[in-house]
Amino acid sequence: MAIKYPLPPEIDPERLPRHIAIIMDGNGRWAKAHKLQVALGHRAGTENLREIIRNASDIGVGALTLYAFSTENWRRSKTEVDALMQLILDFFASEIDELIENRVRITILGDKDGLPAPQREALAQAEERTRHLEGLRLNIAVNYGGRAELVRAAQQLAREAADGVLDPAAIDEAMLESRLYTAGVPDVDLLIRTSGEMRLSNFLLWQCSYAEFLFPETLWPDFHVPDLHRCIWQFQNRDRRYGGR
Repeated sequence: MAIKYPLPPEIDPERLPRHIAIIMDGNGRWAKAHKLQVALGHRAGTENLREIIRNASDIGVGALTLYAFSTENWRRSKTEVDALMQLILDFFASEIDELIENRVRITILGDKDGLPAPQREALAQAEERTRHLEGLRLNIAVNYGGRAELVRAAQQLAREAADGVLDPAAIDEAMLESRLYTAGVPDVDLLIRTSGEMRLSNFLLWQCSYAEFLFPETLWPDFHVPDLHRCIWQFQNRDRRYGGR
């Protein structure tokens, strides 16, 4: 089957970012601009996920991580939180079969135990049904916080050291990385935050250590595959020195 949105000729398919992370920002502002309820802005933001995920898979991106719901998002109104929780159920109900068909492996980043039972079950089923697949690694951050992830990893290492199965002197970066939600996934190469906001908002703090950051002003519901390709082109025109010259 032909790729619906092939890479434009100016993009080198051999130098794609291995791991793209996206903070899908701007749904509320999009809804306000269209005189709609915030919940409808979030739903509009979900509509374009299908084409972004499909294209990332088609063009050969190794991993795509999406910031769906942060630990801080619980502070929003009950109406908005309920709408976001419903979108989680709706997304997997409508998309899981196509994701499986396209060999997409789903991993949930975050504290699933802190979610309502229906969402917890839907996410667990999505992970289990795709665990054996070897295509795009689709990481969805739900009830996720970067600081909480690091605390969780440190606690795991501390317990192992207290139990005498781990020498604290042996702890290194690779060992800590193996306790993160993203264990086995390369660090982020390209971080995209839509809507023009320029902050990480507690997202993938460790994994973004050497990522290239892009902050397109496009609101998330209006961010489509050509916008993704534009970001990849900008990434390929960055000089990544990792602290060198």
